Amino acid sequence: MVFLDSFHTVAEPLVRYFLGIFFLMIGLQFTSRSLGLYARMGYSFINYGARASAGWWHRNIFNVFRGLILAVVVARIFVDIDPWLGVFDSLYYGPVLVTGMVFLMISFSLVNYLQAFMHDQWRSGVDPKQDRQLLTDGPFSRSRNPVFITVMLGQLGFFLALPSVFSLVCLIAGVTVLVRQARVEERALSELFGDTYEAYRRRVPRWF
Repeated sequence: MVFLDSFHTVAEPLVRYFLGIFFLMIGLQFTSRSLGLYARMGYSFINYGARASAGWWHRNIFNVFRGLILAVVVARIFVDIDPWLGVFDSLYYGPVLVTGMVFLMISFSLVNYLQAFMHDQWRSGVDPKQDRQLLTDGPFSRSRNPVFITVMLGQLGFFLALPSVFSLVCLIAGVTVLVRQARVEERALSELFGDTYEAYRRRVPRWF
């Protein structure tokens, strides 16, 4: 018990600062990468879809929660707002917080690996204007949505790193949006690739 208390004393501020810096760097990386791709290629790799479409709503909901998360984790570095977040005291211990931090780092690494694997075929959202080959090898030979799986791992990591009502709502909303968006993107791919995609869909599971 003494060891766990000592571990929590060290881990709690570490994870608190980590969350603020991590999500700030995620935002900067995604923005700068998207701008760089646009400057080089002349078109956006981020696609919202038609206004008020399912994909459009998913993207905007995701952006709202991403902005809220960034604001909260940065604010927590300077101000104690945990009582407002509904922290679960039974889970707010060093080992749980560090596990969440590790999940976030694993998720970050895997997302970057998968996006590098996709190379210039990477898109955020449905992009029917760009001619692309259907990726069916590597990680995509085992799951049709490996990127979404790794993002969900990061969402679980955030909940564990800040176990609270706030992060639980973020987790539920995030997973719901990703599950729905996976269906939207799979319908679009089916329309783009026809029988080729249907054969791929029958061969490879949506998730695992």
